[in-house]
Amino acid sequence: MSVWQGRSRRGITGRILRSYRKKRKFEMGREFLPVHIGETRRKIIRTRGGNLKVRLLSTNIAYVLDRDTGKVTKTEILSVVENPANPHYVRRNIITKGAIIETKLGKVKVTSRPGQDGVVQGVLVK
Repeated sequence: MSVWQGRSRRGITGRILRSYRKKRKFEMGREFLPVHIGETRRKIIRTRGGNLKVRLLSTNIAYVLDRDTGKVTKTEILSVVENPANPHYVRRNIITKGAIIETKLGKVKVTSRPGQDGVVQGVLVK
């Protein structure tokens, strides 16, 4: 089943809006592909205008910024500690933006969008 991101069929008050055209390809969305912990796997997707978007399917590497020193370090991801997007993502070790992950350096808050950027970047949480 495809995801459609066009205009809703109903207005704010609940009335049915009359359609003035059919669905268009540029209004199409994509299914959510969760990012798991494991060997790094990526998927390249062509987007509108011929641009490319790198989807991260799984990874065990994160780039962590330490705000005190200003240095970025490549480190290994151990597990997902907390995920405000969905509490069940913690059990399944799914990484999204805003998730708190456990790394070898300590706890890290994910600041990148791994499903769209193709990399996990985060800030060290003290």
